[in-house]
Amino acid sequence: MSNPVVRDNALKQSAAKNGTNCEPLKKLIREIPDFPKPGILFYDITTLLKDNLGLATLIDALAEHYIDKDVDLVLGMEARGFIFAPALAYRLNAGFVPVRKPGKLPAETVKYDYALEYGTNTLEIHKDAIQKGQRVIIADDLLATGGTAEATAKLADSLGAEIAGLGFVVELDFLHGRDKLRGYDVFSLLHYDE
Repeated sequence: MSNPVVRDNALKQSAAKNGTNCEPLKKLIREIPDFPKPGILFYDITTLLKDNLGLATLIDALAEHYIDKDVDLVLGMEARGFIFAPALAYRLNAGFVPVRKPGKLPAETVKYDYALEYGTNTLEIHKDAIQKGQRVIIADDLLATGGTAEATAKLADSLGAEIAGLGFVVELDFLHGRDKLRGYDVFSLLHYDE
């Protein structure tokens, strides 16, 4: 009987050498109709996260895209960005910076207010989190309408960051969130057209 750890490591090394095809990861994502409201099809990534090889493949594929980009920091947005950004930062030998909702960070912050479909939202980052000229990646689970990613990019820009890219696990292409991120390297592992 073969050792599953050796097999899994061999699969990951092969994927890294040959470019990772992440389409099989879609089989690990649960689809929940009518959540959080009728007419919405929710892509639940928790089933992907609990799969050891699926999670490793996902992080390795993101890292593979950014490995040669000299990244200093990976920014992750509250809350699901906190799952992927630290793991990606570790793989890139970079630091992790949380981008949070108001009132959650203890030191002096800068904030950015942005519009939602029905109202506004605010994100904050520590004022000293990024040094001018540092190369950053912004990582999150989902690119939908692009508002949160755009706000995070504007926060990073305001602190003098050089944005090396924005990486997402899932992109909902039909919502055109990428349009708000023109001028940036936007990379998504999985795409859904509906």
